[in-house]
Amino acid sequence: MVWVPGVDEVPMSLSYIGWKRKISAITVKNVGETTKTIHQFKKGTKFGLRGPYGKGFKIVSGEVLIVGGGVGVTSLYPLLLKLRKFKGKPTSILGAKTKKELLFVHEVEKILGKKSVLIVTEDGSMGIKGLASDVLAEILDKKGCKYRQIYACGPEPMLKKVLDLSLKHKIPAQLSLERYIKCGVGLCGSCMVDGFRICKDGPVFSSKILAKLKEFGFVKRESSGKIVKI
Repeated sequence: MVWVPGVDEVPMSLSYIGWKRKISAITVKNVGETTKTIHQFKKGTKFGLRGPYGKGFKIVSGEVLIVGGGVGVTSLYPLLLKLRKFKGKPTSILGAKTKKELLFVHEVEKILGKKSVLIVTEDGSMGIKGLASDVLAEILDKKGCKYRQIYACGPEPMLKKVLDLSLKHKIPAQLSLERYIKCGVGLCGSCMVDGFRICKDGPVFSSKILAKLKEFGFVKRESSGKIVKI
């Protein structure tokens, strides 16, 4: 949880975890008052941190697929580094609306090599034109049985499609969800999904659990607690 004094406190995922250098990082998209303020930070600006909270990804060795959409790509980068450390063989799908919104492309290609990284943009400005979930469907239709796990983070509509594909091809998946989070420790209930608290029980959930949820992919809660359609 990142606290900007005088503004607000918001949940963030680490985009780099400095196991050796002890320097970690967050990657922030300018989408509101708090993130706008963070974008104006200068060296030496003070802000608050709480955590880390919740449950993260579990490492599965062998051939796996990593699917990132938009800013969700950033939280998958530490996972990618850890998978490689444990001799995993990831193939990555990086998706965004446009070329300008693609993140961590060069970093991921440096680790995996360009042949193991598929770039997807909705407007076709870079890589394959379309959606990351569509490219995932094509891969699984061709050689789905070879993959031992699917990891994904991104917009919930994309994650719902990833879940449906993982169930169809009977490949276990771990998905990192994003919901409105206030407290971060499971007290307020603002991030509830079918009785689960995203901040404490997640944000990473298995496909086995998500397959049983009725709200996932269909409705969410606003800051007031009101349930609205996604």
